[in-house]
Amino acid sequence: MSAILLIRNESTRKRLYRRDVLERIAERIAAQEAIEDDVELSVLFCDNAFIQKLNAHYRGIDKPTDVLSFGQDANTASDGPRVLGDIVISLEMVEERHQDIEDPVAARAAMREEVRLLFCHGMLHLLGHDHATSRDRALMAECQAEALGIPVEAAWLAPATKSRRSPGGGQTHGG
Repeated sequence: MSAILLIRNESTRKRLYRRDVLERIAERIAAQEAIEDDVELSVLFCDNAFIQKLNAHYRGIDKPTDVLSFGQDANTASDGPRVLGDIVISLEMVEERHQDIEDPVAARAAMREEVRLLFCHGMLHLLGHDHATSRDRALMAECQAEALGIPVEAAWLAPATKSRRSPGGGQTHGG
C-alpha cells in the first residue's frame, strides 16, 4: 500500500511541511483503517482568504477555518489508486496560532506539528470519521494519536481560544 499525495502550496507561508512525512502519516492511517489498496489524495495549502471563501460556500460559515476536507464522489477505476478526495489547510491560521512563541525554531516546530495534525484530521474525515459526538471525538483523537505517534491528549487542538481552535472539516465535516 502506498499513498500518493498531490500537494500544492498556494500560501505565502513556506516550509511548514515535508512531503515524505505526510506520505508516511497517510500510509499509517491507511494501515490503521485496514486499507490495502493504494490511495491518492490532494492537499492544498492556502491562506485565510481562500479557505474562508470555501468555508462560506460549502459550509455557510463566512470565516476562515484551519482545515477542510472534501470526499471524492466519483468511483475510482479498479486498476488505479483509491482516490479519497481533497484536504485544504490554511497555513496562515496555523502561523497565527503560534505567533506568541518567541523562539523562531520552537515556533516553526510547533507549526509543523500542527500541520501534521490537521493533515491527519482531514484524511480521517475523508475516510468517514467525524466528531459530532463526544464519543466520536474521542475515537478520532485516538486514531490521530496512533497515526502521529503522540499522546491522545496532544492529538486534538484545544477549544477555541486566542491561539488555538478545534480542527474543522469540509462539506458535511463540520468543525
